[in-house]
Amino acid sequence: MSRDICIHAWPCSYYLDLEKRWVPGKLSLTSLSLKFTADRAGEVLVGFPLSSITEVKKEASHFIFSSITILEKDHGKHWFSSLRPSRNVVFTIIEHFWRELLLSQPGAAMNTVLSPSSRGKELTGLMARSQKRLEDTAKVLHHQGEQLGSVMRGLEKMESDLDVADRLLTELESPSWWPFSPKLWKMPSESKPREDASVASFEPFGKEGLLITIPAIISETTGSQAKPGRLTILISGLEIHDSNSLLLHRFAREDIDDIKVHSPYEISIRQRFIGKPDVAYRVISAKMPKAIPILEVQFSKKIELLEDTSELRSTGVSFPTEKSCSVWHTAAGLLGRAGRHEPAAGGQEGTPLELQRSAPFLSEEEAEELSEVLRKLKGLALDAEAELERQDEALDGITAAVDRATLTVDKHNRRIRKLT
Repeated sequence: MSRDICIHAWPCSYYLDLEKRWVPGKLSLTSLSLKFTADRAGEVLVGFPLSSITEVKKEASHFIFSSITILEKDHGKHWFSSLRPSRNVVFTIIEHFWRELLLSQPGAAMNTVLSPSSRGKELTGLMARSQKRLEDTAKVLHHQGEQLGSVMRGLEKMESDLDVADRLLTELESPSWWPFSPKLWKMPSESKPREDASVASFEPFGKEGLLITIPAIISETTGSQAKPGRLTILISGLEIHDSNSLLLHRFAREDIDDIKVHSPYEISIRQRFIGKPDVAYRVISAKMPKAIPILEVQFSKKIELLEDTSELRSTGVSFPTEKSCSVWHTAAGLLGRAGRHEPAAGGQEGTPLELQRSAPFLSEEEAEELSEVLRKLKGLALDAEAELERQDEALDGITAAVDRATLTVDKHNRRIRKLT
């Protein structure tokens, strides 16, 4: 833990429950722990691993001060207030690293002494909650599909009305009794372009080649508006999405001017412009050590290590099989050592195997129940995937229909203005 890398530190105040007062200091976050250091004494008043946290909330203390509360297992409640740059930024980053740690450490349960029955109940309860959440998601997807179908039917009716308007405008522009009417020479060739347009709009956008996608906290430059999202690395560039999978910005490979690595968990991406502000994003992620080696390969001439980050190369961790001891390899090594307890020499290496042999992890009934729940989850996931693919096709069709309707309405407006 002593070699754990500090990701962020925020000025704040901590409430001492015994003395009934707030103490100013600094809250520091690492990949595995949180600690608060007082300003005056410089001592660590409180520190605990992220794996011991059971809840992180935003609350108000004494109905005035906005605070973040952190609840530990079998411990009290910790209050942090006067957070800078803002409470929302600190809360978003802490929650991201806490959740990613819980999801990425399958061996965390080995450190707690649980009986086989309690472990089986915990697993079955977790799977049951996952099944309930997936069922709710399937219901929402079904309702969303019905809405998309209703929108598509409305657009089809609009297209038929526009066809009627086109025939009426043609009659007004050139009556049928006029001997030089172009109506006799007009061929019904307007139906084929619709199919071509729909096929053209159906062209997939992600053909560039997906390399990796990681969950992240996104903020524009160093502003206080940090929000969850994801970073996608493609062969042709980078994409930044929000939590609703909406594209915030797409950096083409040749448009990126520099990528700065502030820490193994934080980078900034910038695109310069002449005559207008630069486009810059700051990305923080617990999965960043996996993405940085790919960024180095993709943007080797544009990536830059800052001074604070380059100091990590001088740490005692070495990788003889690697070409270099760069910051992301150092971070990966530190994460691997801190995330697992290395077995001691001698006969202790066989202790986990002996424990697994002596106590079965699940009973037969619990295993059957889990397998049944997993089968249901698999079926729900496949149905949800099929529904999402169908809705993607429907959205492509809706986009093409809206574009066609917009062009047709503009054309009809010009024809009406000529008649009037």
